Amino acid sequence: MPNEGKKRGRREEKKRKREEENAVLATSERQKSEDIDDVEIIVNGNEVYEGENYGANAGPTEIPFYGLLDEDEQEYFKRADSMLELNQFANAEERSLFLNSVYMEANGKELKIANSQSCSRLLERLIMMSTPSQLKALFQKLSGHFIHLAQHRFASHCCETLFLQCAPIVTQELLGSLEEQQKAATDGEIYVSMENLFLYALNELEDNLGYLMTDPFASHTLRVLLLVLSGRPLADSNTTTLIQSKKKENIAMASHNSTESVLESNSRTVPEAFHAAVERMISGMVAVLDTTYLRALTTHPIGNPVLQLLLELELSSSEKQKAKESGSLFRKLIPEDTSEVDSSASFVNSLMYDTVGSRLVEVIIKFAPGKTFKMLYANIFRDKLGAMAKNDIAGFIVIKVLDRLSKEDLQSAMERINPQIGLLVDRSRTSIIKTLIERCRIRGADVQSVGDELVRAYGTDPVQRLKKMLRLDTSDTGGMADDRKNQMEKQDTGKVHGSLLAQSMLETPGVLRELITDGLLEMDTTTLVLVAKDRAASRMLQCSLAYSDQTVIFRRVLIQRFFGHIADLATDVIGSHVVDEFWAASKGLTFIRERIAAEILENEVLLRESFSGRAIWRNWKMDVFKTKRGEWIFRAKELDGQVKTGIEAARKKFADTSRINKRGARAKKQSGANALAVATVT
Repeated sequence: MPNEGKKRGRREEKKRKREEENAVLATSERQKSEDIDDVEIIVNGNEVYEGENYGANAGPTEIPFYGLLDEDEQEYFKRADSMLELNQFANAEERSLFLNSVYMEANGKELKIANSQSCSRLLERLIMMSTPSQLKALFQKLSGHFIHLAQHRFASHCCETLFLQCAPIVTQELLGSLEEQQKAATDGEIYVSMENLFLYALNELEDNLGYLMTDPFASHTLRVLLLVLSGRPLADSNTTTLIQSKKKENIAMASHNSTESVLESNSRTVPEAFHAAVERMISGMVAVLDTTYLRALTTHPIGNPVLQLLLELELSSSEKQKAKESGSLFRKLIPEDTSEVDSSASFVNSLMYDTVGSRLVEVIIKFAPGKTFKMLYANIFRDKLGAMAKNDIAGFIVIKVLDRLSKEDLQSAMERINPQIGLLVDRSRTSIIKTLIERCRIRGADVQSVGDELVRAYGTDPVQRLKKMLRLDTSDTGGMADDRKNQMEKQDTGKVHGSLLAQSMLETPGVLRELITDGLLEMDTTTLVLVAKDRAASRMLQCSLAYSDQTVIFRRVLIQRFFGHIADLATDVIGSHVVDEFWAASKGLTFIRERIAAEILENEVLLRESFSGRAIWRNWKMDVFKTKRGEWIFRAKELDGQVKTGIEAARKKFADTSRINKRGARAKKQSGANALAVATVT
């Protein structure tokens, strides 16, 4: 008989030993990150450091060991973690009681849990479900240890989650009343605001910012702290990619929104002390680090995102004049004089084709002052747009440049990019062409030359041109599983880019729109059905029907091509969206709506067996059409504005009557005048 006190035998023993090794060797593991390249950095022109050796001399020398959880504690916290992940509590009160019990058990063990590989996820889930008072208590217990927790492989994620969840509380306290503070004073407790807790955490990290910028774990925590202090949106897509790596695990609970649910997609109101703290951080880092080290960080995979965020905060702040000062971070990277022979121009040129450094150039182009951008464009980018557009990395910089050009500069940029359109089409790099078309439409520039180049690249035949643009696969895939089809479509990113290009062309009236509409009208019905069922191409088809300035003739002819295939599309997950679009596209074409509804009614049994078919039946209000067709037609006309209400009909009748009476009075008056004139003559 096995010993009952020994859980899972040898596997449990190996697991425990592995956790002990992870905790003891946490510092060495941090040094072995695969994401860091060795960079030679010269500081103050005196000493040379290789890669992270600079950080080792500037940062903390030792990370304390907080101890390990025993077997019973690990087992309890693992069970609690699984229960929080499932989130199957009867009500909010039961969940609150469970959270309180977990916090009581974790009292005094917070640092051990944060550093544990298996239990750090529990702490993250606890933070995501905690109340403001619980978050404050946890923040106070971790204060004084952030400098070490931020550098830990597992505890750093707990710090990030804590900062993100506590950010809205700062705004609530700032905009709320003083009731909580007064209540704490009456209870004899010392009230500590969340604002002060964040400032304490910043003071703890402030002396080691130069080192933390290149730390593989603390760098992410530092970015989150900067975002919280600056008041920038925390749930924005651009923000998420900047503060999180692609490998970050998404900690979520069933039937519970993710971390982004409590985060705000808009800017937050933060205290003035936060803005002053951000400015102090930027000025302090610039004072310590010279231009050579800063430029070396631009190609550092860990330090570059921090530089991006610092530059964005400096250039987009309310006091933009500080960014123009010689001691600012922006001026240390890009001095005032940026002629072609200057070192700063060579520096920007070296970054344009670097996978890491090019992202910093994008930030500079997007947020640089107008005068500085014009100087950079004239001296660096203008003559190289054609060559940059061909490059897979520099092409993203071209997109950012096009977003800031005036109409005249856009015309000259078009002349340089047009010769490369054929090559861009062959490489499926159509995002530059799409951006060029969109900016020309916004600026009112002529796009005839772009249309001519697209015809040369895709061909003169309208149908084949559209097929090539959408990369439409006409081969039979009926026997292929749906998940396999979806996997192949996700891997083929060229289809998505081609569909987005076609949509931007449809948004541009004139020759570009005609290139797409001509191809749709000349396609045979079988190919049109394939387009409607294709995940990427169907978006283009919906857009062609959605624009209000699209002609009635085009909509009528195109919709009629799908007669006889409505039921097939309605039962398809993707094609059903096209059928939904037919309702809005047939505005003013009641006979077409009746024909589509009649075809849906004929296949009622087939549609009711399909999830998408039932949605079509509900959206088209087929129950009313089946039982009260006259009422259905009346409602369809009423939604289109063809049927007037009683008061509207009375007003129209009164206006018509008044107009007729006035017309009769004028005619009678004119006839009387004519009779008088005749009498006078005689």
